[in-house]
Amino acid sequence: MYEKLSSFAQTGGLILFIIAFVLVLIYALAPGNKKKFDEAKRIPLEDEEDGDVR
Repeated sequence: MYEKLSSFAQTGGLILFIIAFVLVLIYALAPGNKKKFDEAKRIPLEDEEDGDVR
């Protein structure tokens, strides 16, 4: 019984991980998100408004 449950959990976990990975890839590579990601990658290079540099 334990072996069957363990095998099912491992297989199910692997399938869920693969599905989640593919969904994240689709989200990250979708052309509609390009502008949002381009803006986000420039955030560290922007000057702060109050002049407080740490």
